[in-house]
Amino acid sequence: MSRLEVADIFRAHGPAYRRQEHGHLSLGQLKVMSAVEQCRSAQLGGHALRCSACGQAQIAYNSCRNRHCPKCQGSAAQRWLHARCADLLPVDYYHVVFTLPAPLSALSYTNKELMYGLLFDIASDTLRTIAADRKHLGARIGVTLVLHTWGSALTHHPHVHGIVPGGGLALDAERWVPCKRGFFLSVRVLSRLFRRRFLEALLAAHGRGQLRFFGEHAELADPARFAAWLAPLRSIEWVVYAKRPFAGPAAVLAYLSRYTHRVAISNSRLLSFDEHGVTFRYKDYRAKGRTRHKIMTLTAEEFMRRFLLHVLPTGFHRMRHYGLLANPIRQKNIELARTLLSAPPVRADPSAIPASRPTFVCYHCGAPMLIIQILARAQHIRAPPAPST
Repeated sequence: MSRLEVADIFRAHGPAYRRQEHGHLSLGQLKVMSAVEQCRSAQLGGHALRCSACGQAQIAYNSCRNRHCPKCQGSAAQRWLHARCADLLPVDYYHVVFTLPAPLSALSYTNKELMYGLLFDIASDTLRTIAADRKHLGARIGVTLVLHTWGSALTHHPHVHGIVPGGGLALDAERWVPCKRGFFLSVRVLSRLFRRRFLEALLAAHGRGQLRFFGEHAELADPARFAAWLAPLRSIEWVVYAKRPFAGPAAVLAYLSRYTHRVAISNSRLLSFDEHGVTFRYKDYRAKGRTRHKIMTLTAEEFMRRFLLHVLPTGFHRMRHYGLLANPIRQKNIELARTLLSAPPVRADPSAIPASRPTFVCYHCGAPMLIIQILARAQHIRAPPAPST
C-alpha cells in the first residue's frame, strides 16, 4: 500500500479549489499547487529503467524540485549539510528562536517580503548588538537564521531559528572570546531590544508607504490608528527563546538536517484522507508530556488553504548567514577563528560523506539501474499558435 502524500490531496481537490478561490490565489501559490500535483508523475517526464542484475523494469518520473514540495527537500538538505561541515568550530553551539506576536503574524501574511525580511535582519542585528556589548560578551559573532512560518497545525506562525557558535572574535580580532559555560546571552535583554527595534522599523516602513492593509486591518493605513494599534505591543513580552547548547557538532548537523529544508508539513505526518477530510499528527506545545502529541482532521479545502499560507515570495531566501558567517567573509573568519582556538583545519572525512551511489537503484536487489529510454515531459500550450505565413 502506497503512503499518503500531500500531492494526493492536491490532485484530488486542487482543480475544484482553484475554481473556488479564483482571483484569490497568488501566482506563487498556483505554481506551488501545480508543482506538488505534478511531482514524480508522467507530466514531468522521466526515465525507463532496467536493472543491471535482475533485469527488472522500472519507471522513474522526474521531481518538481520546488522548495515547498515535501518530496523534494531531502537530497537538497543533505547536499547543503555536507557543504557546511567545514564551517563548524570546536565550540558549543546555541539555538535561539525569535517569534513575532500574534497581531504581527496576521499583518505579515499580507506583507510577507517586508515582514519576513525585518524578522531576519532585526533578529540578527539584535544578537550581534548585544554580543558586541562588553557588558555581555564583547565579541563579534556569527549567526545562521532559518525562517519557519508555520505552527505544527499549519497555522501562520512566523519565527526564525538561529544557530550561533558559543563565542566570537574579540573586537580587535586578536583572540577568541568564549561565552559562559551553558549560557549564551540574556534572553530578556535580547527580547527587549528585538521588540523595540522591530516596532521602530514598522513605524518607519509605514511612513514610507511600504505596508499594505486589507480587510480588518484596512483602517491601519492611517498613521495615528497604526501607532495606536502598535502601542499595546510595546508592553507585552515578545518570545525570544534560547535552548541548551547542542551536544557537539554532530548534533548541530543533525538539527540542521531537520530544519534547514523543512516544509510546512511532511508526508510522514499524514494519517488518512477520506470523505471526512485530511487527518494528520501535530504537536500542541502548550501541553506537556504524551498529551502534547495530538491528531487533527481538516477538510481538504482548509488543509490546502493552510498549506498555501506558507508559500514564500519568489526569490525570498529562507536561510541567511550574518556576522562572521556572512557569505563573502565566512571562509576568512572561520580560518581566523580556528587559528585563535588552536584547532586543526577540517579535512574531508571519507566516512562522513556518503559513497557515490547510482542515481537509480533497483527496488528488488539494490543493483544499479540502466537508463534504456528518456520519457519527455508533457508539452503544455502557453499561448495561441502563431499564424502560418
